[in-house]
Amino acid sequence: MSFDVPEDCRYLESHEWARRDGDAVRVGITDFAQDELGDVVFVELPEVGDSVEREAEFGVVESIKAVSDLYAPVSGEVTAVNEALFDEPELVNEDPFGDGWMIDVELDDEGELDDLLSPAEYEDQIA
Repeated sequence: MSFDVPEDCRYLESHEWARRDGDAVRVGITDFAQDELGDVVFVELPEVGDSVEREAEFGVVESIKAVSDLYAPVSGEVTAVNEALFDEPELVNEDPFGDGWMIDVELDDEGELDDLLSPAEYEDQIA
């Protein structure tokens, strides 16, 4: 099976993605991750203004199969939360790189993005 691995994202080994979006970095889980989880039924996310630390837990995604922690690919302040997921958690399954995004983070350290896996490195990991 082949999974969507957009070229404009960087990846954490725990299957979160980060994409530069203006001054912020948008974060979500990968197509591979949502497929492994199965139908997502609940998402717990931080509040706007909260700080997240790279590779530290920032939320939880619950599916019919499992409850999984979410890990921040970058450190910074949460500037937006995808509140649509509270009513429609299935967006994570339907469009993980689009409408299923989770949080926007104002980056503390630009270098953190460069430390993440490239699309090719992430594809090798999930192969």
